[in-house]
Amino acid sequence: MSFDAKWNSRTITDGRDRAAARSYLYSIGLTKEDMGRPFVGIANTWVGTMPCNFNLRALAEKVADGVRRAGGTPLEFNTIAISDGITMGTEGMKTSLVSRDLIADSIELCARGYMFDALVCLVGCDKTIPAAAMALARLDTPGIVLYGGSILPGRFDGRDVNIQDVFEGVGQNAAGTLSDADLERLEQAACPGPGACGGQFTANTMALAMEFLGLSPMGSASVPAVDPRKDDVGVRAGEVVMEVLRRNQRPREVLTRQAFENAIAGVAATGGSTNAVLHLLAIAHEAGVPLTIDDFDAVSARTPLLADLKPGGRYVAADLDRAGGVQLVARRLVDGGFADGAQATPTGTFAEASATAVETPGQDVVRPLANPLKATGGLVILHGNLAPEGCVIKVAGHERLTHRGPARVFDHEQDAMAAVLAHAIRPGDVVVIRYEGPKGGPGMREMLGVTSALVGEGLGDTVALLTDGRFSGATRGLMAGHVAPEACVGGPIAAVRDGDPISFDIPNRRLDLELSEHEIAARLRHWRAPAPRFTTGVMAKYAAIVSSASTGAITTPRW
Repeated sequence: MSFDAKWNSRTITDGRDRAAARSYLYSIGLTKEDMGRPFVGIANTWVGTMPCNFNLRALAEKVADGVRRAGGTPLEFNTIAISDGITMGTEGMKTSLVSRDLIADSIELCARGYMFDALVCLVGCDKTIPAAAMALARLDTPGIVLYGGSILPGRFDGRDVNIQDVFEGVGQNAAGTLSDADLERLEQAACPGPGACGGQFTANTMALAMEFLGLSPMGSASVPAVDPRKDDVGVRAGEVVMEVLRRNQRPREVLTRQAFENAIAGVAATGGSTNAVLHLLAIAHEAGVPLTIDDFDAVSARTPLLADLKPGGRYVAADLDRAGGVQLVARRLVDGGFADGAQATPTGTFAEASATAVETPGQDVVRPLANPLKATGGLVILHGNLAPEGCVIKVAGHERLTHRGPARVFDHEQDAMAAVLAHAIRPGDVVVIRYEGPKGGPGMREMLGVTSALVGEGLGDTVALLTDGRFSGATRGLMAGHVAPEACVGGPIAAVRDGDPISFDIPNRRLDLELSEHEIAARLRHWRAPAPRFTTGVMAKYAAIVSSASTGAITTPRW
C-alpha cells in the first residue's frame, strides 16, 4: 500500500464535520484543489531586527513556489529569533539560549495544531538552527532545515572584515591602537547586508551540522544569503521536502548515532563553534539518541582539522562556498573514513550527496587529507576538580596547550568587561566569570565581548578564561566554557577566590583549582545559593527546569 502524503492534514481538511475549518482556509485564499494536497508548514524565523534572518521573508516565497510545483500546499507561519550579536554583553543576551527552546516549542505547537504533513524550517541566527532540528526530532514529521545563508565580508582599509573584527576592535580602541573614528568606520563597514555571521561561528557551524546530520540538503548551506543562487536553493528545498514526504522519510530515521558522529566530525574538521556541543546534545536528547559530552572529545581526537576558517583561520563562509562548499568538507571526510557515507540525507546517502562537490582548482580553504592544518579537530573536553561534569575548549588555531595563573573572579559578565577595559587584567591571569550558567544567568550568556576585548588588548596569548556561561563561535584563545556543574547549583567554580591558582592542561584533559579537596569542600559548605534573578515570566520558568550544560541545557520537564 502506498504512503498517504496527507497522512496528518486529512484530520483538518476531510469530512463533513471539518466544514468550518475548510471555510476558514478558503478565506485566506486556499482552493478546493489546495485542500486535497499535502499541507507543508514553512516555519519562518524571519525578524526585522537583525541581518541573520532578514532575507528569510523573501526566501520563504521561493520555498513555497517549490512546494507548489511539487504538488503541495505551503502554509507559512512565524516564530521568533534573538540576535546574539546585538544583545552581546547585555542582560538581553540572557534571552538567546532561552529562545532556542521557545522556538522549538513554537514550531512544535504550530505543527501539532495545524497537523502539517511536512515541514520546512527556515533558519538563520544561532539558536534558530538547533531549535528547528529539535522540533523536527520531537515531531518526527517529514521535514528539512534550510539555512538562509552567510553574510558577505565587509571591506575596511583595503581588507576583508567581519563582526569578529568589530568586537576585537573594541579592545583595540580601549588599548589605544584603534581611534574612535576608525572604530566607527569599522562598525559601519563590517556587515554589508543580510546573512548570518561570516566565519565558522555558531550559525555556520550549526548549518554545516544540519547537512552532516542529514536534515538539510547537501550544498544548501554554503550559498551566501545575498547570492542569486539562493533563490534556486529555496525553490529546490520546496521540491525536496515533497520528495522526503512521499518516501515518508522521518527525522528519527535520519538522526542516528552515526549521523551525530558525522556532525561532530564536521564541526571538528572546520574548527567550529563550541556551541555545537550544547546544541547537538539537545538535538540528540529530542531524537532519543544516547550522546554525551565526552563523545565530542573522542570524535574530534580522531578527525583532522581541514578547513582554514575564522576565527582561528583565514577564511569566511563565502570563501568556503567558492572553494567547493560544505559538500567538499563532507567528501574529504568520507574519503578519509572519518564520516559514515551510508547515513541518510534528503537527497540520497551522505556519500552520494557529498560526491556532488566540485572543488575549485588551487583553493586552499579546505586542505587535502594528506596535509591537514592539524591532525586532530578543534573540540576538546576537559574534566578536573573545577569541572567534574566537563567543560568545552576550542583548539583550532595555535592556542597554548597549558596555562597556570591566578584567578581573577567575577560574578557577572559586565564586571569582567569593565575590568578588561580598565586594563585591570594582567598577563598570566585566569579570568573566572561565574553565575552565568543555564540556571544561574539564567540563559548562559556568551562572553564574546570579554574574550574579544582581551584579544584586542593584546592579552589573547597570555590570559586564560573560564566560565559556566558560553562563548560565541567567534571566540578565540584559551577559553573554557560550559564549566559544569555551574556556580548557581554549588559547582566547584563557586568556591574559587581571587588569587587561587588554576591550571589548564589540555593534553591531559584537565581543568583544576590547585587547592586540596578538603579546602574546596570547606568553602562549598559555607556557600549559599544566590536568590533567583527572575521570579516571574519566561526567564523564571526556564531557570526552574533547565538542565546542566553538560546535558545540553535542555528544558524537558521532570515528572
